[in-house]
Amino acid sequence: MKDNWKRYVFAILVFSFFAFSLHLYSIKNFEYRKGYNSKLAQNGELVWQKYNCQSCHQMYGLGGYLGPDLTNVLSVNGKNATYVLAVIQTGNKQMPANNLSEDEKTEIIEFLKSTDASGVSDPKSFVKQVNGMISKDGNGN
Repeated sequence: MKDNWKRYVFAILVFSFFAFSLHLYSIKNFEYRKGYNSKLAQNGELVWQKYNCQSCHQMYGLGGYLGPDLTNVLSVNGKNATYVLAVIQTGNKQMPANNLSEDEKTEIIEFLKSTDASGVSDPKSFVKQVNGMISKDGNGN
């Protein structure tokens, strides 16, 4: 009887975990890809994740710090899709060479074009949502 409170606390914690998990997966906030201008751009994000680009590069100031922020890389003078693909394929001092398929090349460039067209953002001004995502206004926008 003396240790029953531990069981109650444990049961409450387990129930809370499952209830919160259910809540997170029921949120309709996972339409965050709606900002992309094509299916190719959506697939390009998957290529970005597949090759773990975010471990070294940033988008909108979020990500690794070894490589440059690529949010607006296609807007920089002298850097176009051909230049970016050349760096991806051959690598440089710190960046490894990546052997992308033709489809992956098209998709990653569309992803970078879509990101470039979205403008710039300061992640410090964003609001953190309950599910760990960030948005400009706290409502997923």
